[in-house]
Amino acid sequence: MARLKRRRAARLSEIRLLVLDVDGTLTDGRLQYGANGETQKVFHVRDGYGIKAVMAAGICVAVISGRQSAAVLRRCKELGIEHVHQGIHDKAPVLQQLLTALGIQARQCACVGDDVPDMPLMLEAGLAVAVADAHPMASSLAHRRTRLPGGAGAVREVCDWLLAARAQA
Repeated sequence: MARLKRRRAARLSEIRLLVLDVDGTLTDGRLQYGANGETQKVFHVRDGYGIKAVMAAGICVAVISGRQSAAVLRRCKELGIEHVHQGIHDKAPVLQQLLTALGIQARQCACVGDDVPDMPLMLEAGLAVAVADAHPMASSLAHRRTRLPGGAGAVREVCDWLLAARAQA
């Protein structure tokens, strides 16, 4: 892959949209299959609390995932996330549509991801964040990295950064 140039990071206080991957970011990336083919995902309660807190502070939250999952839909509904896009293999066009619909500039967007499919989002976003256990290719594009791994509070960590920046602004 050609060397990709990332932009200078946006200030945390500028962020108006937080875009999250699911597998490996909101979850630990493992998929558990039952006898009938159903999958189970485990979400961290602290991530959910952080998501609700940033939404209450006026930051829009969206999910763009490469997989389809009823569990993701249920969790997002529970958290009040309105912008849920699943089964998306080319994530960048969905991000562009979302930015246009919300009237938000890419510079005002933070994306949190963990692997190669998230790289186009990370390149477009004003703030690219990789979870602690992200693949090295995705991690190399990040402006910031979490201390915690995906599915273990990494999203809450990002939410805390955003909330602290708003409190100081």
